[in-house]
Amino acid sequence: MFNRKNSRHSRMVWVFILLTVGILAACGRKQDESVVDADRVYDVHEEAIVSEPELSEVSQEETVEVSGADEAATTDKAIKTDEATATDQADEAMADGTAKADETAESKELRRRFGSRCITEQTFEIELSEYDGRVWFVPSVSPGGRNFQMQIIQGKEVLKEISTYVPEELAGEKFVSLDAVAFFDINYDNETDIVLIETYGDTTFTVVYYGETYTYSDGLVSVYFDVKETLSDNLTSSVENLTVPAIRDFLSNGKKNGEFEDYREAYLAAGKLREAESDGIIKYNLIFFDDDDIPELVADYTGYYVSMYTYHDGRIYTVMDEWGYGAGGNHGYDYCPRKSSVRNYDTDYAGLILWTTYWTLGEGYELEPVVSIEFLNFIDENGNGRPDGDESETVGYGDKSYIDGVEITLEEELSYSMGEYEWLGAGGNDMGLAELAAALY
Repeated sequence: MFNRKNSRHSRMVWVFILLTVGILAACGRKQDESVVDADRVYDVHEEAIVSEPELSEVSQEETVEVSGADEAATTDKAIKTDEATATDQADEAMADGTAKADETAESKELRRRFGSRCITEQTFEIELSEYDGRVWFVPSVSPGGRNFQMQIIQGKEVLKEISTYVPEELAGEKFVSLDAVAFFDINYDNETDIVLIETYGDTTFTVVYYGETYTYSDGLVSVYFDVKETLSDNLTSSVENLTVPAIRDFLSNGKKNGEFEDYREAYLAAGKLREAESDGIIKYNLIFFDDDDIPELVADYTGYYVSMYTYHDGRIYTVMDEWGYGAGGNHGYDYCPRKSSVRNYDTDYAGLILWTTYWTLGEGYELEPVVSIEFLNFIDENGNGRPDGDESETVGYGDKSYIDGVEITLEEELSYSMGEYEWLGAGGNDMGLAELAAALY
């Protein structure tokens, strides 16, 4: 026999805890999984320089000059070659007596199609996970030549304008060159990201954009390419001889997702990325979330957000990506060991409404929502589902729970619990990246 009074007392304890902890509202999000078909690097010769014409109102006849004899010749080979370096591609082109002329003709065609400011050696037709079909990545020098801009184009439609990021200390410097462009899944979420290497003035730096596809409740789909300023700045300061291969070596010993030897190598790469992404202190934990013998990695920025990764057949899967907690009534997340179940307590109206939400691990290693249960910690006399009038004086006397507005019994409510739950976070564990490496190896 279930005792509703004891259950209510237990929930009152939770409400008291939630009211006194004071935490950041969860904004956990999960992105649609899709196959990344553009996991390749497009890199021009390191000395490629885009000249700096004074472009005010540019006519159709004006062009952006490219210095160096071989840069224009590298474009087509870069698109068709996964592993060849930019220097190898340039050498191949120069060895062919017709390659230079052919590529120059292609550059002219790109300028005719996309405009005279188009940076032709970094303009590519590619496949991105965020879009159906092939698209063009088109960077162009801005009017005046002090900056550049980027567009994703399909047919005659501009699908996305991508804003440029310049570090604050270089705000007064002039754009010199877009040295390298790469498209791959840098953060293990099965979305294509964009990595740029740019030069402004005398300074070369990297900029990372995370691609994200978000589907709204009404079915509308939006695509974002969010600049990751902290990650970009940390990579610039940490990676010597700044190139795309050097960035990969720094983060994952050059491994692409799907190439990891075991979970230890994969989790260390995920930890390195988390360190580079954050300007705070990340703590790590290894837990057994599902029922296999490979642990899951938890990365916790305590009081702000938590991430979780799992591993299967050489690949990292991001189960939780910066799910926020810490204020606004969000207690954080618990998990039921080896049951693939996550639970969250969240309150509204200063604790008068308690939401209990459960997720389970789906076939694609994504967390799928199971149920969200609403418990009213007051007597809702007018039945509108929120405390108003004198109802706030009845706090602590409520005992009704609902799913989608339909009242449920205590037995139904408890049926969603998979057993004993534990805190999904560092859990008092002070394991930093060095300690994680020691624990893994």
